[in-house]
Amino acid sequence: MKFRRSELFFSAYFLYVMAIAAARPIAPEIRTLIFTLNPALIMWFCLFAWAHKDRGFVLLDRVRDWYPVPLILLAFREMGWMALPHTSRAFENYWVVWDRRLLHDWGLKSAIEALGPVLPNLLELSYLLVYIMPIVTVSVFYLYRARPRLDDAYSILLFGTLTAYALYPFFPSEPPRSVFPLDDLPMLSSLRRLNLFFVGNYGIHTSVFPSGHSAAAFSAAFAVMKLIPEKPWLGRAFLILAILIGFATIYGRYHFAIDAVAGLALAALAAGLSSLWRRQSSSRPQPGRAQ
Repeated sequence: MKFRRSELFFSAYFLYVMAIAAARPIAPEIRTLIFTLNPALIMWFCLFAWAHKDRGFVLLDRVRDWYPVPLILLAFREMGWMALPHTSRAFENYWVVWDRRLLHDWGLKSAIEALGPVLPNLLELSYLLVYIMPIVTVSVFYLYRARPRLDDAYSILLFGTLTAYALYPFFPSEPPRSVFPLDDLPMLSSLRRLNLFFVGNYGIHTSVFPSGHSAAAFSAAFAVMKLIPEKPWLGRAFLILAILIGFATIYGRYHFAIDAVAGLALAALAAGLSSLWRRQSSSRPQPGRAQ
């Protein structure tokens, strides 16, 4: 069987979630769901690994390219299923000190609002676009005939994003807009109301550290920059969007500044490790090749 690196990452993550579910005092029905669902998802990876294109399953091989995209959302939701009540605000009280310094002492909030609603709306729109970034990332690899590099791109995207999710149980926290509802509020707009609708109805209460938005956005940007170098403008566009998303998480009070920085750090680590993985893959002897 030929597993892709992205499938191994997801398998490790879903097994990790099962281990967390076994250890945490969560509702029995949630534990049962996780212990039923996650092995089934891993079995699909086994099917894909067996039914690869060399066996003639070309269409299934294309389905395999897109299968991880909805699983990113599921991986996020599963961490939300295991949220526990937490009354301590030790993390939030420490992190907000740096936010106030950044937003007020260093003038970030004033700079963003200097042109009225222009930049605040741009940031809110950027924050909204993060939900489609995995879809767009896979699409550009198809569009620019870089599909053979797609698994390397997934390796960066998934390592950065799933590692952020995996850390959530160790940093129980709520977003600054919830813990400090009267502090540093951004401009209100239709786009902000839409974002608040999504995070209010589909967000989780396990943790905000590291920022999954920041990790996913920068991981996608680094993947495109590194793996489609023949289109440098494309990588720059992804990076600009990721930077806007990072600032949007802070200005919109969806995350603390340290959350966004940690997400960026995980994405950078993923990009660095991807180079090592590619070197190891290229140096590995191929079947049938003379040594």
